[in-house]
Amino acid sequence: MSGLSEVSPAVSARQPRSTVASARFYSRSVSIGLATPLIAALLIGFVYPVTRLVALSFEGGSLDNYRRLVAEPLYLDVLASTVKVAFIVTIASLFLGFPVAYLMARLRHGVAMVVAACVFIPLWTSVLVRSYAWVVLLQRNGIVNALLADVGITDGPLKLIYTQGAVIVAMTHVLMPFMILPIYSTLRTLPPDYVRAARNLGAGAFRAFISITLPLSLPGVFAGSVLCFVLALGFYITPALVGGPGSMLMATLIGQQTTVLLDWPFAAALSTVLLAVTLIFVFLFRKTLSLSKGLHSVH
Repeated sequence: MSGLSEVSPAVSARQPRSTVASARFYSRSVSIGLATPLIAALLIGFVYPVTRLVALSFEGGSLDNYRRLVAEPLYLDVLASTVKVAFIVTIASLFLGFPVAYLMARLRHGVAMVVAACVFIPLWTSVLVRSYAWVVLLQRNGIVNALLADVGITDGPLKLIYTQGAVIVAMTHVLMPFMILPIYSTLRTLPPDYVRAARNLGAGAFRAFISITLPLSLPGVFAGSVLCFVLALGFYITPALVGGPGSMLMATLIGQQTTVLLDWPFAAALSTVLLAVTLIFVFLFRKTLSLSKGLHSVH
């Protein structure tokens, strides 16, 4: 029994036939051998760089970089603005993406594939291309200003580009597929009998959605929210192109410290703080999801 081992007869007697057929396990040595490349890649590609980054932020064993971050209000304002923009983008992606995911889950296979293609094609397009597209749309002589002027809503071009609103719109467009896909995968697995039973018991369509569909879709909602929020916290290309210097976020500030000012220790401190904020919010998301599951299991 050096490599692949069968389960014992006592276990197979208690398990269904379909489970026993695939219930195989690897020995300790084989398991370690299979996990070694993944562990090595994790250590080399993530743990080591992050450790070096955190160590660089404590240059000379001092906390001067972190004191500077706290002492100057600009950096805390940029951090707060980054969290606010990420939160708004996540909420906007949820409200715009949930109906699309719900529609995809309810449509027939052929029509659902067409809607899915509309979601996937922008996802396959470069973020740089999509960001430049928003620059073209929102500039002073762009399509949006021209349309507003033709309709008579405005007398002159509005300042739509290089604003925080433009950053939020562009980031929502880029990140919305990361919200749609987890919600769709969750809604697709929900048995339709639950909604039918609720409707047969007298619940309307809205009541059945609130009582059945929405609670059961929360794992997909939380997964999509975590993806969008974490990606929005570290977004660099879109805020730099669409927001300009007046809408600086943490990723843009870190890039400025490394490429323009060449202040790598302070950039490492900023990156460490952003990483800590990201981990805190991911932990809060996980706690909220576990609490939600606990509440629904009680009811």
